[in-house]
Amino acid sequence: MTDFPTCAGPRISRRGLLLGLTAGFVLGGTRLALADAPGDARFVVVLLRGGMDGLSAVQPYGDPAFAALRGPLALPEPGQEGGVLDLGGRFGLHPRLAGLHALYRANEALVVHAVAGPYRSRSHFEAQDLLESGAMQRLSSGWLNRALTALPRTGRREAGLSVGLDMPLLMRGPAAVQNYAPGGVMEVNDDLMARIEGLLSRDPTFGPVVARGREERRFTSVVLEGEEMGGARRNSLATLGEAAGRLMAAPDGPRVAALEAGGWDTHVGQTERLNGTFGQLDRGLEALRQGLGDAWRRTAVLVVTEFGRTARPNGNRGTDHGTAGAAFLLGGAVAGGRVAADWPGLGEGKLFEDRDLQPTTDLRAVAKGLLRDHLRLPPAAVEQAFPDSGAIAPMGRLVRA
Repeated sequence: MTDFPTCAGPRISRRGLLLGLTAGFVLGGTRLALADAPGDARFVVVLLRGGMDGLSAVQPYGDPAFAALRGPLALPEPGQEGGVLDLGGRFGLHPRLAGLHALYRANEALVVHAVAGPYRSRSHFEAQDLLESGAMQRLSSGWLNRALTALPRTGRREAGLSVGLDMPLLMRGPAAVQNYAPGGVMEVNDDLMARIEGLLSRDPTFGPVVARGREERRFTSVVLEGEEMGGARRNSLATLGEAAGRLMAAPDGPRVAALEAGGWDTHVGQTERLNGTFGQLDRGLEALRQGLGDAWRRTAVLVVTEFGRTARPNGNRGTDHGTAGAAFLLGGAVAGGRVAADWPGLGEGKLFEDRDLQPTTDLRAVAKGLLRDHLRLPPAAVEQAFPDSGAIAPMGRLVRA
């Protein structure tokens, strides 16, 4: 690993009922989940659905084979009009990721390139399931939820809070997870909630669930008081990021979050589409930072996708499902300002199956390093989160000492 430094049909359960009676954000194709962790550390996982093209997000313009391989998808080099944002002489960020680039220059963002999970599937659904379950096969729970079971209770809220009408597999499992649905998605007025609570108050199964839902509804109403969720803002990733940050910054709020956004499956007209999605991602991450306020300095954010995309463009000026790509780490707790990559190269004979960027780093190593060094989970808990991964050592030097 080399560092390249900066130049500067489910059945309804009690949990399911709680999902329906408590609170969450569903903004277009974007969903958010939050959870509780001990101490002051905050941890956020951002899932980019559809397969982000890592070679566009972080362009390896210093690789001599890159320009010819990418053809019309290659952006100008740093310093040229519309060029990528330099990361130290070999790699450059997409120009719509200016906010992320500023964090990189402030040593608060790190890029991991040529990274992939252990699977070699090019199916969205299978790859997403394996990414979130943290295993070589789909499990009924996600690695982040299993990690939460190892965290000691601190007197805050339940171990998890999902914002939306459902939650990603990443957050499902044995740890208690609650849910918040925003106004305009599933309106349940206070009078109806009170009547439901009264009817079910003596039921030993549903009574405590409804009461807990009311408590969480009050919490989010207080923290997000005055938040306008109507019109276009309801479909803004920046709105989700800001709300997540504010909830996590609250003294008794959640400490671990998972956020997901779609729109990264770029088979056609990739250049134009990525201008929009990278811009939305950049604004969402900046809004998360602003919402966290002072808590940002104790935060680590991991941005991942289910797979990369083909190195060569297809006939529709897009790319197809691939293998390795790029991941981002950002936050005040991150030891940033560098690109961490065991770069495999893009020349003749170096592509995976003669079509994709060759994977050289396992995503599990990155996630395990954050669980160990940022959330400070013991080794047994890290292995519980990622079963049968003993051969994959946690990556070090991801967060500040």
